[in-house]
Amino acid sequence: METAERFRAAVEKGDPGALDDLFTDDIRLYSPVKFKPFEGKPMVLGLFGVLLRTFEELRYLGRLDGAAETSADGREAPSVILPFRARVDGKQIHGIDLLQFDEDGRIKEFTVMVRPQSAVQTLGRAVLAGLVADGLAPAPDPAG
Repeated sequence: METAERFRAAVEKGDPGALDDLFTDDIRLYSPVKFKPFEGKPMVLGLFGVLLRTFEELRYLGRLDGAAETSADGREAPSVILPFRARVDGKQIHGIDLLQFDEDGRIKEFTVMVRPQSAVQTLGRAVLAGLVADGLAPAPDPAG
């Protein structure tokens, strides 16, 4: 089974441990709720642990194969887009996962796009709470 299908199966089963060998050590994940990417395998694996607990009823709807320019080096890389639907705190989310691969077929860049805006905000709050709970992000300052 190739990387995109292994990724899809791991996410649909809710198995973050199965993602470890699919990512490069220097993976970058671009999130719809954070300007700066999440960088490095430990951080991205931690984030996926939170995401897999946060998304409800996540299911992939298909796949589009092609190539896209990476933001890291501007080169074109083999890529797969996986459209999905899920729920977060009762809000329906429509989204895509863009997976870009290195020369060994591992995921080097990962971009998530979701809609609508209200779902993005709900997702951002839920993910931040999960990252704080897992010790991957500092608690927000209540003063401001």
